[in-house]
Amino acid sequence: MSSPAHRLDHGAEPITLQLGEDHADIREAVRRVCAGFPQEYWRGLEDGEKYPTGFIDALTEAGFLAALIPEQYGGSGLPLRAAAVIMEEICAAGCHAAAGHAQMYIMGTVLRHGSEEQKQRYLPEIAAGRLRLQAFGVTEPTTGSDTTQLKTRATRTDKGYRLNGQKVWTSRALHSDLMLVLARTTPAAEVKSKTEGISTFLIDIRAGLGKGLTIRPIQAMVNHHATEVFFEDLDVPADALVGEEGKGFRYILDGMNAERMITAAEAIGSTRWFVRTATAYANERVVFKRPIGANQAIQFPIAQAHVQMEAADMMVRRATALFEAGLPCGAEANMARYLAAECLWNAAEACMQTHGGFGFAREYNVERKWREARLARIAPVSTNLILANIAQNVLGLPRSY
Repeated sequence: MSSPAHRLDHGAEPITLQLGEDHADIREAVRRVCAGFPQEYWRGLEDGEKYPTGFIDALTEAGFLAALIPEQYGGSGLPLRAAAVIMEEICAAGCHAAAGHAQMYIMGTVLRHGSEEQKQRYLPEIAAGRLRLQAFGVTEPTTGSDTTQLKTRATRTDKGYRLNGQKVWTSRALHSDLMLVLARTTPAAEVKSKTEGISTFLIDIRAGLGKGLTIRPIQAMVNHHATEVFFEDLDVPADALVGEEGKGFRYILDGMNAERMITAAEAIGSTRWFVRTATAYANERVVFKRPIGANQAIQFPIAQAHVQMEAADMMVRRATALFEAGLPCGAEANMARYLAAECLWNAAEACMQTHGGFGFAREYNVERKWREARLARIAPVSTNLILANIAQNVLGLPRSY
């Protein structure tokens, strides 16, 4: 049965917004895969910060990580909304979608801006699971979110480019075959706009390790397999350049809307997990001869998280509908990401508070998901940066300093 739909007027073009449990067949298929990876599996990965190789292999075999790759390159050719649903259901099952989500939106840079030769060489291999494109080298220690000021340089050589610089918080670089890297090809002092002179490269990690490329793990509060990456005279071929030289910043921005929507859907899925888990425990836990869920101090935070989750879900649906229609969706993508991060944190807090001391016990799985929830307000984009973007670019308020 198809889901109810709502039509939005955006200029002269009406857009259909699917309501209810859309893509029910995909949701059920994702749930079946996730059922094979219970909470014990994820707890076991915490010691030693192990990578969920089995889970990623299962997602790849089911075709989920190739959802956005067109059929001509071996993928499923699904719309962005379907990809968001996949990530949402993974998180709603209590699994860890971030271990594989980057492959969905990183490959979009190659698909939209790469040469046909690059698409033919890489996309079928990624779709089949023979290559992993999971790493995205953008953030640097001294520049943080100000991507225009990055220090990593790529200088031309007779055979291609030579990279020097450092990236930080590059997740999954030690579990990826390929990595997208943003580097300056023209010094900032020599360009008219600070967004010019930045290029995107598709680096073969396997070929570079020990030959100018060094990757070191960063121990962190959450098991996101974060690393710092060092480039020391790393030579890469000319065909590692994606698109035109100097246009890389625009290419990255082009993919950020999809990233915002996919990670917002993940946050909604994790919120569903927290609301469901908190509700079940509040009904089962009896103190003073009645379920603790009878107390409004327990009820209200859970109910509030549920309400906020439904609102965030509607914004994700709106944003993906605009994206699929080829219409401007930057503001909607940012608002979806903000609402989802906030409802997730509120749900995590409600679930932790409902469980009380037992929330800190690993066997209840709340503390692991709680730690993951806190990250959503910082990465992949800070909620404060989103608010600044909305204030300045949507509301027309002065740029802050």
